[in-house]
Amino acid sequence: MLNDTTWLLDLDGVSLVRVERLGDGTRRVHLATADERAQACPACGVFATRVKGSALTRPRELPYGESGLEFRRHKRRWWCREPGCPRRSFTERIPQIPAGARITMRLRGAAGRRIRDAASTVIQAARDLHLSWPTVMDAFRAVAPEVTGAPLPEGRVLGIDETRRGRPRWERDPATGKWRLRRDRWHTGFADALGTGGLLGQVEGRTVADAFAWFTATPLTWRKSTEYMAIDMSTAYRAAVRTGLPQATVVDDHLHVVQLADKILSMVRRRTTAGMRGRRGRASDPERNARRRLLRNREDLTDEQFATMWNTQRQERRHQPRDQARRPQHVRLPCILSSRSLRVTGAGRGQDRFRGSYDSRAASA
Repeated sequence: MLNDTTWLLDLDGVSLVRVERLGDGTRRVHLATADERAQACPACGVFATRVKGSALTRPRELPYGESGLEFRRHKRRWWCREPGCPRRSFTERIPQIPAGARITMRLRGAAGRRIRDAASTVIQAARDLHLSWPTVMDAFRAVAPEVTGAPLPEGRVLGIDETRRGRPRWERDPATGKWRLRRDRWHTGFADALGTGGLLGQVEGRTVADAFAWFTATPLTWRKSTEYMAIDMSTAYRAAVRTGLPQATVVDDHLHVVQLADKILSMVRRRTTAGMRGRRGRASDPERNARRRLLRNREDLTDEQFATMWNTQRQERRHQPRDQARRPQHVRLPCILSSRSLRVTGAGRGQDRFRGSYDSRAASA
């Protein structure tokens, strides 16, 4: 029986019989089969005319409201009167609720799409939809081929980077008795760096062979459309790109370049302190107090902060003996300028501007 409440539920193949509220406030919805094709025998396809009995199932559906709904589906068992049919009886089944299913196909599809399209984790989707982890993972595997099997979008600029996933798994080779790596903890991801393609692929491992295998699995016309490849200064990825995408220009990722410059700056700071003071840095040393400030962007510093840091370092150099001031290891100020010039916002700020003392009042005037 179709009514307005059935249209509100909008679940194909069933009709709403009645709704009752339990003592704890839960709403129980009773459903009946509304699809005539459910009377067809799944083995021979002949429509049955004799009812054998009834069955009651409790399928789970998408949450409705804060308290949700509890479903009870009333379906019938039919006798198959076809003489040559090996199946003597069957229960009603519809596409949304197949035989033996405990959740609707709409709920299963929503669980898989939540992971595939909304970047949700499996455990979070299971908690939100009140499902188990294996059920949600199976739903994701069912909808994932719609994306993995689709053609790759063309991208002029691609990015490659590794990510850590779980723990490594080892197994013993039965022939040699040696242990071999069965599952690597490192995975390599390929992404569209400029477009909206997102993650294009992911392979296990981070060696040259692993990255090159993914390149060879892509169409040749797609590889030729790639003009730039952003990497994280990895020699393995550089070799794989040179072999798999020889026409692409390799670009070191800006984040890793600046990170390397900051690392060198910290090394120079510690080395300069050891050469100038003959010991490790202490809390009373001005360069150690400014170790965090040295790594910040120039635009993130106030004029007073920059003046204090800059003038203090110049005074330290001015009071050093002449032979120590000329040593190559005392290059902290040029190193700071070189590191900050790698920033996009700091490009174009040369060393000539900071040869003398810095006056914050003059800069703000």
